[in-house]
Amino acid sequence: MESQSEFFERIAGPFWDQVREVINDWWSHFPSQAQAGLRSRLLDRNSDTNVYSALWELYLHEMLLGSGCTVSVELGVGNRGRNPDFLVTRGGERFVVEAIWKTQRLGGTVSDTLPSLLVDAIDSVPSPNFFLSYRVNRAGTTTPPQKRLKTGLIAWLAGLDPDQIVADREHKLALPEHTWAEAGWDLSFEAIPRSPGKRGDSTSRAIGIHAPVAWFSAESDRVLDAVKEKGSKYGELGMPFIVAVGHAALFPEDSEVETALYGSSVEYVHNESRIFGRRPGGYWNAAYDHAHSQVGGVLVVKNPAPWTWTKNLPALWRSPDPDSLPVPVLPAWAAAQLVGAHVERQPPAHPIHAVLGLPKDWPIGDAFPQRH
Repeated sequence: MESQSEFFERIAGPFWDQVREVINDWWSHFPSQAQAGLRSRLLDRNSDTNVYSALWELYLHEMLLGSGCTVSVELGVGNRGRNPDFLVTRGGERFVVEAIWKTQRLGGTVSDTLPSLLVDAIDSVPSPNFFLSYRVNRAGTTTPPQKRLKTGLIAWLAGLDPDQIVADREHKLALPEHTWAEAGWDLSFEAIPRSPGKRGDSTSRAIGIHAPVAWFSAESDRVLDAVKEKGSKYGELGMPFIVAVGHAALFPEDSEVETALYGSSVEYVHNESRIFGRRPGGYWNAAYDHAHSQVGGVLVVKNPAPWTWTKNLPALWRSPDPDSLPVPVLPAWAAAQLVGAHVERQPPAHPIHAVLGLPKDWPIGDAFPQRH
């Protein structure tokens, strides 16, 4: 299967030219001593995780610069001789930001590689309500014609109800499947409903998964694991510490992040009085005192990628532990704070696209324009 690095290099059109131009521009803003390592990861054809984690760091670095910060990359701080990603100075305060890209672990393997033209054809199918996953049952020896494949997929998707499929999945029913066979090729497709707030955009990429998957998994565990992995890595820093999680998942929800960090909410009823609380199990409300006060905040962006950089909102979840050093809230960040048992939120002061220096609807145009 084509790697993300190869895809970014190959894909043509004005939409993708904008993406490459901004990536190159932002890369040039990195300190010179860090550019070679970042470039190597951006061009890594053997690891899509390396590519997306490098893009995540590129985005964070540019967002910090656009917020009026001075950023040093991989300087030794703390008492363990390790180098966190960013040492940030803004005004009279300094803080550390450590980046981690966390993707949903998906089951299944790709049977065969599809030709790039066929991948692009599937990706350009208007699919405002569904992601598509595919499986190669049999690979042909030549690239098959695409017109009947796209026509069949469009007709099949038009007859599906995303809300009904979600309800069926709660009863353990299988995802709807479509099979296409032509010119020696045999492909099976599954339709995965997009989350309600993400439906209706017929220009969205159709392919969500390049293999069949077990698509419901413990999202809160992924966020919790990410923060645990980075939270104690550097020992005593003596300054505020933010773990920045690039959260790649099919259906990322704020409620799952809230559970991961603050524990799940619970309501107790006693003598007709209702009392709200939090179950232990979140990162900051573990069963033992001040277990994770080192981390003052967790910055989460859902599905960060070049085509979502100007659209998806960064959210800073602040530690409720009084032993944590307070972390700053930058202008483009929404903020969440646990007060008692309830989460209080505040919107960002500035839109993220303005901080990044990009138009609101960037990249402008269609990623996969319909061919006529």
